[in-house]
Amino acid sequence: MAGSPDRVTPACRVTIPVAAACLAAAPAAAQTIPFVDTEDATLSEIDVREGTAHPVISFDVRNGDYARGAYDDDDAGLDRVPVHLSIGGALVLRRGQGDAGALFLVGQSSNGFHAPRADERASPRAWYESNSIVSLAWRPAAGLTAALAYAIKASPNGIASTTHEASATFLYTGDDAVGWLKPRFAVTRRTRGQGGFYTIGGIAPSFALTEREDGPTLAVPVMGGVGWHGFYAADSGDRAYASGGLSLAQPVRIGGAKATVQAEILALVRDDRLRRLDAPAGTTATLVPHATLSLALAW
Repeated sequence: MAGSPDRVTPACRVTIPVAAACLAAAPAAAQTIPFVDTEDATLSEIDVREGTAHPVISFDVRNGDYARGAYDDDDAGLDRVPVHLSIGGALVLRRGQGDAGALFLVGQSSNGFHAPRADERASPRAWYESNSIVSLAWRPAAGLTAALAYAIKASPNGIASTTHEASATFLYTGDDAVGWLKPRFAVTRRTRGQGGFYTIGGIAPSFALTEREDGPTLAVPVMGGVGWHGFYAADSGDRAYASGGLSLAQPVRIGGAKATVQAEILALVRDDRLRRLDAPAGTTATLVPHATLSLALAW
């Protein structure tokens, strides 16, 4: 999920009614599921209700579309403003100590839509991106999550060729100083399409802005990635980027879902070789502002 917070912690804590008078006073217990981003395979956590199957739906609008710091069909600006709809979820396959989930099957499909360009002629012209990922996630110890993931990235309107990627990804959110930083790391190998491999790592510490359980949270995501041996384009060599910014998340009440509205602003910083790769379709600026406004719902 593009621009997703490390942990979605909505305020809505009322169970789905069976007997209205009874359930209004009985909050549901919470647990977290791991979730893998369709774009760069980084791991995050999402708060959900008790149970085995957990659907997740998100919607976002952006000022442009950039993948791993590079232009991805929409330049930064306000002339086109792409939107993305993501549908996915997690299934708890095995539980461990304290009945907490220990093994998960996780999947998601993220689909991008925008006002089509003149060269996007195949129908449906506006549906330019469909990235799907499935992963097996494991929690071997408290706060530590590891996952193996496989992604298929396609363009329904034919603007880009289909690629496949295999990734190993890790996240640590333990109750210690290191866990507060929420470090994550992923390595990706492209198995179909342009070759090479990609590594990304970063942190996303967060701060509660009020003492309320359903109050806003401010996160500071900082990431850095390198595409090795022509990962970005044929004969492109090794290219790198970094990003940093602020992410403000606010829980909201939407039916029986745990829901969060999030606003994120990032600065993408690319090396000279990567920024020149965006010409002529995208900006060749070293610094690119990237903003996302999203709504996520989980059950």
